[in-house]
Amino acid sequence: MNIAVCVKQIPDPAVPGELDPESHTLHRVGKLILDESDSFGVEMALQLADKAGGGDVTLISMAPNNEVSGLRTALAMGAAKAVLVSDPALAGSDALSTAKVLAQAITRAGDVDLVLTATESTDGYTGTVPNQIAQLLGWPSLTFAKHVEVEDGKLTIRRQTEAGYDVVESSLPAVVSVTAGVVEPRYPSFKGIMAAKNKPVDQCTVADLGLSSDDVGWSGARQEITNVAAAPAREAGEKVEDDGSAHERIVAFLEALKVI
Repeated sequence: MNIAVCVKQIPDPAVPGELDPESHTLHRVGKLILDESDSFGVEMALQLADKAGGGDVTLISMAPNNEVSGLRTALAMGAAKAVLVSDPALAGSDALSTAKVLAQAITRAGDVDLVLTATESTDGYTGTVPNQIAQLLGWPSLTFAKHVEVEDGKLTIRRQTEAGYDVVESSLPAVVSVTAGVVEPRYPSFKGIMAAKNKPVDQCTVADLGLSSDDVGWSGARQEITNVAAAPAREAGEKVEDDGSAHERIVAFLEALKVI
């Protein structure tokens, strides 16, 4: 069973990020790390491939400056290879442009039975890319999976909801977004770290994928960040002294919020 996992390499969240003063986009320079939310998809893919009795796990990523640091972490976990799309033309790409690039990279990876993604990236939070990839590939999209099984060519997930979970079934190939906690990601072993240095990373450009500069970057973007402002400081809450009618004020407050 061959599985592709979309992974994002992001600036270290422990270091305060910087925005470009003109484009209001996040600076992505220097070493990038594997987005923690994607480690769940990598681990899920490795477990599914093992259960199926074999197959490759291929990483799909899009990053500036041919950055591979985050990919090496996922390769050290056990993934077999990676496809990295790196091109100056990608700067300014929106969610749909990103999905176009990833979908073409998945196709470039060859025979893929299943694509796994996180529900959203730590530094983006659009949550739309997995569905867009599925639409572009013409495959079923199964989202917010808390549990994933593949048996007899059929895919079954448990989709997390506020009330519990839904059981959703699909044929393969398909695209599945998994939630944090779907599995417990393994720590790369020393042997895995050393092996990752020699695992193949297919580096390609936008042109290599059959896309033009009008499909991606600032030219292809359908959304624009016009302004960024600091979040307002949290105001002090209202204190209610109970004189026997405090419950009435609380009820009125909740009614105003349409909570009750």
